[in-house]
Amino acid sequence: MESREDLKSILPYLPLVIRSSSLSWPSEAMVEALKAMARGPSHSGVNSGEVLFLAISDLRNHTFYLSSDVLAPFAPYGYALFFDDLMSKEESTIWFEQIVPALANLLLRFPSLLETHYQQHAGSGRVNGVQSGLRLLPSQEPGIVFLSQELIGALVGCSLFCLFPVSNRDVEHLPMINFDHMFASLYDSYKESQENKIRCIIHYFERICSYIPMGHVSFERKVLALEHHPPCISYPKDTFWSNSVIPLCHFEVQNSGLIEDQSGEALEVDFANKYIGGGALNRGCVQEEIRFMTNPELIAGMLFLPSMADNEAIEIIGAERFSSYNGYASSFRFSGDYVDKRDVDCFGRHKTRIIAIDALCNPRLRQYRQECLLREINKAFCGFFDQSKSQQYERLFQERACSGAEPDQSIQDLMDMSENNLLLHESTYTSDETNKGISLNQVIGNYVDCQNLGYEDNFGIVTGNWGCGAFGGDPELKTIIQWLAASQALRPFISYYTFGLEALQNLDQVTRWILSHQWTVGDLWNMLVDYSYQKYNGHTSVGFFTWLLPSLHGHDTQMSDLPNMP
Repeated sequence: MESREDLKSILPYLPLVIRSSSLSWPSEAMVEALKAMARGPSHSGVNSGEVLFLAISDLRNHTFYLSSDVLAPFAPYGYALFFDDLMSKEESTIWFEQIVPALANLLLRFPSLLETHYQQHAGSGRVNGVQSGLRLLPSQEPGIVFLSQELIGALVGCSLFCLFPVSNRDVEHLPMINFDHMFASLYDSYKESQENKIRCIIHYFERICSYIPMGHVSFERKVLALEHHPPCISYPKDTFWSNSVIPLCHFEVQNSGLIEDQSGEALEVDFANKYIGGGALNRGCVQEEIRFMTNPELIAGMLFLPSMADNEAIEIIGAERFSSYNGYASSFRFSGDYVDKRDVDCFGRHKTRIIAIDALCNPRLRQYRQECLLREINKAFCGFFDQSKSQQYERLFQERACSGAEPDQSIQDLMDMSENNLLLHESTYTSDETNKGISLNQVIGNYVDCQNLGYEDNFGIVTGNWGCGAFGGDPELKTIIQWLAASQALRPFISYYTFGLEALQNLDQVTRWILSHQWTVGDLWNMLVDYSYQKYNGHTSVGFFTWLLPSLHGHDTQMSDLPNMP
């Protein structure tokens, strides 16, 4: 075990040690304390929230490297408040007589579960030739980690018991991982939404302690290389976007519903903090934090994923949903059990694909500067693009094709294909050169299909007001940026949940008009840049939609009334 580089990278952040070439808890006293808890409250005396926190402190005292780590001051009172006052007597009895012993048993098996993980990911931790063992996934290094749901349960159990060392996490820009601040804030400034966040977590433990799920979850750091390093796609410059001839993908507007409730398989956007999870383990209770509460396996990624840079995104596949909820922010409420019926893939992962991308925080007027537009569209593109197809993608978008010059021979050879194979999306696109050949956009679309990058075998994007709420972004701007990124990433559609935002009441009308004119990514990007320049310099005060289509100030405008833009 000592020779494994992946284990070496993560071991300083785990509550385990290597002893006699095996992973183990740091002391025998700690093992005995867990064994007592596993036998139930009659042996351990752990029968209340107050005593539970004393047991947690005792476990930490048996771990020499936690002696300098100080927990949140109000954490003891938060644990006592939740388990002794907010829980019903019946719930509390079940928790301490059944769940705590089961969790202690799971933690006793944690060292062997982790050893089994590394054995299964032998050869430097590889799955299908890809390194996948648990390790630190540092910034600027693309990589993936596969974890079993059982191992994740043990990791999240360590978070509940506050067993992860934290004094060295800031150096690597890692988010907090223990639960002390979540419970402390419950006591320090009680909010019902905070209580309900914890109820989601407690429900997760109740579920996995009654039946351990046996699937897997993968966590991937995606990077757009700042320098050209094939097979990675490089961080695009402005000319990449302004010269793009890719057609805009289909746009669906959803005025009600939630991203996570959509039925089809798609990439679901997490409106992330650059520190994955954001305030999930503290006071936060908006989109990302709520997702981490209903799908608590996401918390495991906070252990080994440092903060995202501007050219990075994180993709998580397989996180199971355990809780239902209603409300948002201060009105958030746990509303009971959720049975996740999504299919699983060949790796045993639920077909839930979450893309974490962080927007500019409180950008105000600077969001209209070109460098900020470029940062946002590249951030979304990094998340939406399938990195496994980067080699084919680079062959497709050679410089001559992107610049609008004559297509190269590989594209030219496709121009005699039959018309039935020319359309990317029959409901949206039609040939603009009927009986005279095909447009370059259509040829590229067919070339994509031939390279297995086509729309038919691809997943769409499901998103909403990314970076617009607490982060303060312009909803119209962010909507168009995500549409452009999804189109350039060759996604078949973007399904956009407006959450009833008034600023987007004309979104369906605007997107239908743009699609009717068969604009490319480059066309729309150039319009957005032009508008943003005027907005930044005070030459216009209206939103992008009204600037683009002045007739929108009348809510009953018909499609035929809209101007025919060049």
